[in-house]
Amino acid sequence: MKNPEAQQDVSVSQGVRMMFYMMKPNETSFQTPEEVPDYVKKATPFFISFMLLELVISWVCKGKPLSRVDDVLTSLSAGILSRLPSLFFRSIEVTSYIYIWENYRFFSLPWDSPWTWYLTFLGVDFAYYWFHRMAHEVNIIWAGHQVHHSSEDYNLSTALRQSVLQIYTSWIFYSPMALFIPPSVYAVHLQFNLLYQFWIHTEIINNLGPLELILNTPSHHRVHHGKNRYCIDKNYGGTLIIWDRIFGTFEAEKERVIYGLTHPINTFDPLRVQFHHLFYIWTTFWATPGFFHKFSVIFKGPGWGPGKPRLGLSEEIPEVTGKEVLFSSSASQLLKIYTVVQFAVMLAFYEETFANTAALSQVTLLLRVLFIILTLTSIGFLLDQRPKAAIMETLRCLVILMLYRFGHIKPLVPALSFVFEIFYSICITFWGVRSMKLLATGPGKPK
Repeated sequence: MKNPEAQQDVSVSQGVRMMFYMMKPNETSFQTPEEVPDYVKKATPFFISFMLLELVISWVCKGKPLSRVDDVLTSLSAGILSRLPSLFFRSIEVTSYIYIWENYRFFSLPWDSPWTWYLTFLGVDFAYYWFHRMAHEVNIIWAGHQVHHSSEDYNLSTALRQSVLQIYTSWIFYSPMALFIPPSVYAVHLQFNLLYQFWIHTEIINNLGPLELILNTPSHHRVHHGKNRYCIDKNYGGTLIIWDRIFGTFEAEKERVIYGLTHPINTFDPLRVQFHHLFYIWTTFWATPGFFHKFSVIFKGPGWGPGKPRLGLSEEIPEVTGKEVLFSSSASQLLKIYTVVQFAVMLAFYEETFANTAALSQVTLLLRVLFIILTLTSIGFLLDQRPKAAIMETLRCLVILMLYRFGHIKPLVPALSFVFEIFYSICITFWGVRSMKLLATGPGKPK
């Protein structure tokens, strides 16, 4: 999935259909993994289009958007962070699969057979069910997956709130298929299974009638994202809901669902969103006496404690009242607009980096990645109103101006180059003054 010559164009019709897993076997069968298009990358314009459509529909039908700027930026930041490792190496979900296929396969199913295609569809979804279930039942795997559940909103941007760590455990569950299913077929379905789950992250679609019996739908997945007691550890399916019905983890949507983690983290800092549970496991591990108890901290459920069952006690899950106040940034509207502008500039830089990966050295790629992480972290600091936000933003604006002068960043409209330079010079001055005041008078909040 890395060969640029193999990256065939995707038509609008194919783009829409791939978002709903409606592509045909004869359109998506390839002999080698290198021929498989990067469907997730090609889905970017469809992600944006569907999010804008959801925004318009929610505004027309409910009189207000279903999303908040601070939460959306945090979700998009998580999605960007999750994709950065692919700039340096192929996903472990694919490389591990190819290794097992080349060294240990029992037999080879034909890569161009529709029967292989449909069997792989079922196999990937079945494996995803068990990975997803274990991601909720094994603490160390939950450390990665909790990122996706940390949003207190439920909209299409939530689907993009992905973990940097998750793929380093998910590959284990797909590995048995490498004993007989060709990697190219697997690589197609791994992407389609992920893309299908994008559109089910919405509140504007209610019940889909008979389809609710077979498919994972927005209603079923809303339950999965709920922190109501009846929602916990339910509806793990990716594309199909039949696995939950078979293995006893299905729950229909009942009273209003309240979203987010049972113990909210209350931050928009993308690095804290990604890694806070790892630090929690680390401190709990050392604070828990006994080898077997320490082992249990890592491999039993997130709610486990000495003397408790493997998945913890359901009565310890906080009750929801329906009156929960969402964690929101106290930043001014002007500052929120500023963060959106900075995110847009960074996004253009991010897309340009991915487009020119082959032409960039590893050192240049690393420096670009560090700048992207710096930008996302600075935006998080500004939204969190962290005391050191002004200092970090001053540094970031200095870096972006240097990148501009060395030709690594270019305005989307070349005629505005002068305006771009003036704007960031003003930003450096503004945040620099704030930083000096902070250093002179102590912590304050950027408004």
